[in-house]
Amino acid sequence: MPRYEFKEGSSNKFWEITLEGKTFTTKWGRIGTDGQEKTQSFDSPEAALKEHDKLVREKEKKGYELVDGEDGEDGDGDEVEAVEGKSNPELEAAILKDPDNQDAYLVYGDWLQGQGDPRGELIALQHAAANADSAEAGALKRKVTAHLKKHKALLLGGMAKAWSDEELTVQWHLGFIREARVGKGDYDSELDVPETVKQLLAHPSARFIRSLAVGMVDMDGENNYDDVTAAIVAAKEVPTLQNLFLGDFQYPDETEISWSYVNDVSGLYKALPNLRSLRLRGASAELGKVELPELREFIMETGGLPLGAVKSIASATWPKLERLEVWFGADGYGAEGGVEDIQPILDGKGLSNVKVLGLRNSEFTDDLVKVLHTAKILPQLEKLDLSMGCLSDVGAHELANHAAAYKHLKHLDLTENTMTGEGEKLVAKIAGTVAAGNQRDYDEEYRYAAVGE
Repeated sequence: MPRYEFKEGSSNKFWEITLEGKTFTTKWGRIGTDGQEKTQSFDSPEAALKEHDKLVREKEKKGYELVDGEDGEDGDGDEVEAVEGKSNPELEAAILKDPDNQDAYLVYGDWLQGQGDPRGELIALQHAAANADSAEAGALKRKVTAHLKKHKALLLGGMAKAWSDEELTVQWHLGFIREARVGKGDYDSELDVPETVKQLLAHPSARFIRSLAVGMVDMDGENNYDDVTAAIVAAKEVPTLQNLFLGDFQYPDETEISWSYVNDVSGLYKALPNLRSLRLRGASAELGKVELPELREFIMETGGLPLGAVKSIASATWPKLERLEVWFGADGYGAEGGVEDIQPILDGKGLSNVKVLGLRNSEFTDDLVKVLHTAKILPQLEKLDLSMGCLSDVGAHELANHAAAYKHLKHLDLTENTMTGEGEKLVAKIAGTVAAGNQRDYDEEYRYAAVGE
């Protein structure tokens, strides 16, 4: 707990303050006594931090001096900076217009430094580190780390604790957050993930954010992403966000894939007009009418894909899509649909730019390969992934009998299916490279996708 003391004439007083999330505790009295203590709560971490900084400034103006802990430290020993951030909408607009133009960042950095905003120095340090030789770059990167720690209150606001606890990880680019991941670190975590996502997207540091991944939201109850989706939608429009991953967790270590729920994500499409990559992991996906004009990559990982979601994918509007990967899952965990339901994908409707196709984790793989050689989309593909399904030696014979249809492929992935050694030999040379190892046991009575629960 940072301790301040005031000694002048007959006055011999101390004052201490500890900030934690939405609350802070102050303690004061005569030096040598236990003093009095008071805890105050606020509506948000930002409100608590603002009042905390105000009180510290007031005590310092009255002559109180810090005697325990480094200048500006919070209760965790991490430095807190009270300077308020500045903004220049015109210079920010120049960056938004051309996000890869370093000069636009540097001009903004010069302006911020002139305003006494620590972000300006961060921009300068990161630019110097990126352009220095290896020896000098190391020293500059250490300066960047120290600067981030010193000014985390300004640069992260109410997210500072999550960052210190490594439940919020960020990648900085020229003074701003370019990539971020939010998720509970363990079962004892008190992190409010949806609230942190909301804070992140509203914070000046994430003004030009490009990538967001969200891990575990709830480790004790039902892990679902409804409130996270709502937080993103509530941001109204995040034009710079290009990559979104909902479900960035390890299964089965953190939770089973079918115990985590994607649910309705259809509201994201308007909120993220420039999305390039959308990756979803979990059960109960509701995709609605998919319209993502800038999307290049879509990945749906699940142990059971509902028929409605299958049809949404098959009829989606994403004219620039280059990679499509779908896990269908097991019937026992909600998987529905079959070859007939993905016929629009096989026909390549609206998928003229797709070069990588994954139809994975399916219980109908043998039926799929019976018609796959005639699929209109096949000639345009470079990579085809049929892994984790129920491809048997029967399906292997189908592939081998139509090997000419697959010879143009650079890579064919058939791993984690149910072929025997005989089946593996049949498919070994039908494409540029073929991955066919790690096969699972074949059982005619009980065949299942690799990932269900």
